[in-house]
Order: sequence, then structure tokens, then C-alpha cells
Amino acid sequence: MRLGNRLRDALPSAGTAVAGALLWGLAMAASAFLNLYYWEMPGRIRFVVLLYALGGGLAFPVGLTLARLVSRGRHWETTLAAAFVCLLGATLAFTGGLFALQYRSYYAEWHAPALTLTWAFEFVFTILTALYQFVVLGIRLYFPLGFAALAVTSIWFARQRR
Repeated sequence: MRLGNRLRDALPSAGTAVAGALLWGLAMAASAFLNLYYWEMPGRIRFVVLLYALGGGLAFPVGLTLARLVSRGRHWETTLAAAFVCLLGATLAFTGGLFALQYRSYYAEWHAPALTLTWAFEFVFTILTALYQFVVLGIRLYFPLGFAALAVTSIWFARQRR
């Protein structure tokens, strides 16, 4: 089967994509909120929760599509693992990417003029630093609620595909 047909078959319906994105974004936002509630000021909590909600909402349709592509015609266990890995990877990639963009926009004021060699180095190293900080500080906000939501969603996906 051609890649175009496989991709078309793997795409979720619009209703599933929208409902899943809303629920997944809400679950990721709730996970971040529960971790930050007693530690940060309300203004900072709102921004981080919005970042995690948006990252989760953008990641769900992509993660679901990738999981469907990888797990097509496979056993239940493989489907479960595909959903787990694809949703996890997409969620971390989108949320980390949004974090890096925000980080970059904050530091852009002190960077060299755009499209110069100095600017390119500053851009690359600022993004790499942001991604490092997200890995070190941001992933912990997914525990325990985000991890539980990932397990439940992966089981739902595997049962749906049988």
C-alpha cells in the first residue's frame, strides 16, 4: 500500500482529533497545575499551565496518527507500546518546542541583528539551552497525573484498535 493511502487511513476523524486534543491538553495542564500549585505565583502558574495545555493539544492528533501508522495490523501489546511512545514523544516535542520558542522570544532582545553569524550561534544555543532546561525542569510536571493519563490513553487506543 502506498504511503499516501496509509497516512490517509491513519488520520483520526475530526471529532476524535478535536475531542482528544481538548482532553489531552486539559490532562497535561492539570498535571502541570497540580505540581506547581503550592510552589509558584498565580501569574507564573497560568502561563506554564497554558503552555502545557497548548503543547498537549497540538501533540494529540500527531501522536495518535503516528501511533496508528506504527501499529497498523499489529498485536495488542505492540499497539499499546506504539500509543505510549508516540503520544509521549509528540507531547514532549510540542511542549518543549513551545517552551523553546518562548525562551527564545524572551532573550531575542539581547541577541545580535537577525541573520548574522553571531545571531545564528545565539539562536541555536538559546534553543538548545531551552530544551535542556525543559528536560531537566519541565518533564517532572508530567508526574504523576500526566503519566497516568498517558497509560489510560494508551490502553484506550490499544482496545479501540482491536
